[in-house]
Amino acid sequence: MIEKFMRAPYREGARGPIAFDCWGLCIAVRHQVFGFPLLPSLGAVGKDKLKANTVAYHYLRQGMEECAPEPGAIAAVFRGALCLHVGVVVESEGRLKVLDTNPGGACLRTTGEFEAAHPKVVYYRDRILPEQAEQHGSARHLEDRAPHVHRGVAEVPGPVV
Repeated sequence: MIEKFMRAPYREGARGPIAFDCWGLCIAVRHQVFGFPLLPSLGAVGKDKLKANTVAYHYLRQGMEECAPEPGAIAAVFRGALCLHVGVVVESEGRLKVLDTNPGGACLRTTGEFEAAHPKVVYYRDRILPEQAEQHGSARHLEDRAPHVHRGVAEVPGPVV
């Protein structure tokens, strides 16, 4: 299912379906492959917009929790407090890998390779309430999680960036 994303060209600000930037690829894969609610487009983010990326990260962080790498998790790359780049964790050939894109095109690397290529990587998953899991048919994602009382990111209004 990720093959079409691997063939998609990079284009700054693109949200699909033909071309993607890193955020566009991340939200499309999470929605189309894993069935998560579509996260906001965040039109002002981009590879040369580190301040806007970081503002958007802080907004999205409200509906997410840090985790170990797992399918569907966002892999966020940081240099200091600045959010530089994102990818999404997928399972491929029985291993966890990070799918991301940049001007050179889409790339699929093991989590270790992705981490070695970047200064700091933090993984995030959605905070999902049991009621949300039933609505989205994703109760299987709750098996290893403690219950949470926070709203999901799709319920939080977006920032103006």
